[in-house]
Amino acid sequence: MAFGRDALIRADVPVVITLPDSVQGLGRNGVAERLGHLAVTLFTEPSDKQNPERWTTREIRLSEFFADDRYQNDASTWNRVVANIRNRPSDVDAILGFDAAKLFAYQRSLNAANLWISHRGVFTQSHFDELENFNVALEGRKRFVLAPPGFREYYPRSLKHGFGDKSQVFDFDDVDRARYPKLAAKLAQRRELVLEPGQMLYLPLGWWHQAESLDEMNINVNFWLRDPKILRRPYVLGVALYTAVFRKLKGVYNYEPAQAAS
Repeated sequence: MAFGRDALIRADVPVVITLPDSVQGLGRNGVAERLGHLAVTLFTEPSDKQNPERWTTREIRLSEFFADDRYQNDASTWNRVVANIRNRPSDVDAILGFDAAKLFAYQRSLNAANLWISHRGVFTQSHFDELENFNVALEGRKRFVLAPPGFREYYPRSLKHGFGDKSQVFDFDDVDRARYPKLAAKLAQRRELVLEPGQMLYLPLGWWHQAESLDEMNINVNFWLRDPKILRRPYVLGVALYTAVFRKLKGVYNYEPAQAAS
């Protein structure tokens, strides 16, 4: 198992893996029953792929997200919830249906096991991660657009405002090539996929990507893992360090492990 994970990281290219049929995780009802009490962070933003502002966040219980139709049916707003459940390994294993700690060693400092839940249409603008990303789809499909590592070719947004990991080109499907000519060569190498339930996407650190939820309810668990590969991509390391400081000073959500609401 560990060899397979490490081999993927060394290969440094995105891969979709279909999990064995024997892996039976929890669906929506099972997640709601097991983790309904959990305090999660609600991300809210206008349903606008070109929205230039940062999302707003507040803490709610997961049961509240499932029970209130406004979180799924407000056409003017995108809502998603996330919780880093790294410190709840029994819940992670139950949700996925396999021993995730053995495969990913996600409980190490700075690593994460994130539970993501979103509704149809929720869009994540183009960005890169400073950590190795293994994303497992449990319910619903997500469309990903991926593009290889690079920095200035992607016209990064203002580092001063904590957006250095994000492109001025918010949507790789809608590019003004006259305004962003250097991006053409990178997008010529783009990869597009739809991640189905029961599949896992490996996405290397530094790869640019965007994602869009395609179904009524989308539930994913993704693992972020540190790797020394970041030293070979100094722009990723620099942005990661600056962004960590920016988020700390500004009180922006920073994916700290979640605690159960009392």
